[in-house]
Amino acid sequence: MAAFLIADGGSGPSGPRALTPDEANRLAITRFRNFEARGRAVTITVPGTAGGLTVTGSVDYRGKLGYGVVHGSGRSTAGEGLIEWTATSVFVHPMTNAPAHAPASPPRSGWYGRRLLSSGSALDSSLAIALNLGSDRPDNAELLPQNGAAWWGRDQVDGHRVDIMTGPSSRDRSGTAGTVRYWVGPDGTMYRVRVDVRSEPQPVVIDFDTQKYVPVKPVPGATPTR
Repeated sequence: MAAFLIADGGSGPSGPRALTPDEANRLAITRFRNFEARGRAVTITVPGTAGGLTVTGSVDYRGKLGYGVVHGSGRSTAGEGLIEWTATSVFVHPMTNAPAHAPASPPRSGWYGRRLLSSGSALDSSLAIALNLGSDRPDNAELLPQNGAAWWGRDQVDGHRVDIMTGPSSRDRSGTAGTVRYWVGPDGTMYRVRVDVRSEPQPVVIDFDTQKYVPVKPVPGATPTR
């Protein structure tokens, strides 16, 4: 998956204009900030024509592992429960009355594993995107404006002053500049990302620091699918 992912431009301040050097630097380090922090608390809003899903949990950007609880919106509770995922695998623990937050330690039994789908599933695409929003090194700030990254405006997310910036064209798809939006703070901290998935007309929205970060522990005995 490309470093900068395809996202719905959506609503917000009008623009664009070219990035200043400071804005390019902040956009270049925003995924590295997640890696520096080790992990972030997230709420992932997943669209769906039959009703959406919300994943509330944490992503470990060093261990490339996510864990949380899934709730449905406007749909049955059949898909609700605990979830843990890697870049290749998804583990689900169905629950009839899923809690608001996942327990700090995953249950020792009741898990079902499968391969993470690379296409055709809005949930799996959302999980992969969330996991990919960390990097062990900054991006090249000089190349971002050259490849179409731009500034779109200012906003506030949970009291944090942010700039809204769109990412450049992805490495494998030219002409996609302006289709990614990041809400980035003055120090490069990422507070929101809005991402389009091909299987749904509405974007995925990933909000950070929506609750306290809880370190992610692997599902007992689970082996990632390769």
